[in-house]
Amino acid sequence: MMSQSQNETLTRVGPGTPLGNLLRRYWYPVAAEVELEKRWTKRVRLLGEDLVLYRDRSGNLGLIAERCPHRGASMAYGIPEENGLRCPYHGWCFDASGQCIDQPNEPADSTFKHRVRISGYRVQKLGGLIFAYLGPEPAPLLPRYDAFAVEPAIRVMGQAVLPVNFLQIMENSLDPVHTEWLHGHYHEFIQQELGRETKVAFSRHHVKIAFDPFAYGIIKRRLLEGQSEDSDDWRVGHPVVFPYILAVGSGGLGTYAFQMRIPIDDTHTWHVWYNAYVPGPGVEIPEKLQKLCVYDVPWQDEHGEFITDYIDGQDIMCWVTQGAIADRTDERLGTTDKGIILFRKMLMEQIQRVEQGLDPLGVIRDPAQNELISLPVERKKHHFSEGFESVTMRFQTRYCPVVRDLIDLFRTVGVK
Repeated sequence: MMSQSQNETLTRVGPGTPLGNLLRRYWYPVAAEVELEKRWTKRVRLLGEDLVLYRDRSGNLGLIAERCPHRGASMAYGIPEENGLRCPYHGWCFDASGQCIDQPNEPADSTFKHRVRISGYRVQKLGGLIFAYLGPEPAPLLPRYDAFAVEPAIRVMGQAVLPVNFLQIMENSLDPVHTEWLHGHYHEFIQQELGRETKVAFSRHHVKIAFDPFAYGIIKRRLLEGQSEDSDDWRVGHPVVFPYILAVGSGGLGTYAFQMRIPIDDTHTWHVWYNAYVPGPGVEIPEKLQKLCVYDVPWQDEHGEFITDYIDGQDIMCWVTQGAIADRTDERLGTTDKGIILFRKMLMEQIQRVEQGLDPLGVIRDPAQNELISLPVERKKHHFSEGFESVTMRFQTRYCPVVRDLIDLFRTVGVK
């Protein structure tokens, strides 16, 4: 069990909190590039801060505080200029650093604008996404993890805003055994209730699990009943990339899959499922698949009940029913929860590193280490042994508007 103060330390993400200070040392996606192709601004709430992402008339991106410091109007309705965003209320203009650069109704010789500044944060594009860094300077490099940087690739992004703290979602990723029950036996039960008798690979029993810290987080491994220790599930495993990404293995396909749990604030998380599909050399990617496809993932039906007949919906049900912030003062952890314990310990250790003025785990500053970061993942994952189409339609990707195009394309290269 945790004390209440420990639970507070590991769940409060706002400015000035111990965890918030740690989380601000990393880059986070805040939007897809395609979202700003036909609009100038997008509201962003990240780590407890209300911000506006914008594109100016020179094509440059900026991320600044949403409220104008003059009278508090929203910059989300701002007017784009050549090098900034102008408040619609009285015309004050701010550049990407947050510096006020024009106050059109002040005297021409006024220096007032030089003394007015709002928050302005670094942004950078990669893999069809726009990332932001809210921490102190000098900023680290934006990590070029394989799913973001591999080319050529078809990229799709599912998204949902969930009314929970990001930690209970991340802890789910350090809990391999839940797959046997939630995505195995429970999934089979749900299908039976729908009149679909089925047996799924997820229900195979776990013989043992292991967790290995590495340069970017924790690698989790599992040995399933009937497997040898030469299996990818045990020999390779897949990583939880500190502090907010799960990288998932595949069934031997050219697939890279990330689940990103971006903390909006203490009680809300923007969950992003980001997949990059590499169909192979010589395969022409159709025009409709050349831009990142963004779609919403539903998790409640018209009656407000959880949708649990797909894998990710089952996870969401368990995350949300724990409450907005899980009460860890009343939990009873077992032997299979050692990965969760390790992740909590890692968070506390990295909070201490930041308090000592050191870079936390996984922060990259050397460009030579950032050309392409290939994360270790199992390429022959037992859970995905049922085939590309079957597995794809059992996950949130079933809601992707180009999913049939993906399946058809992979069929042309012999993948079923």
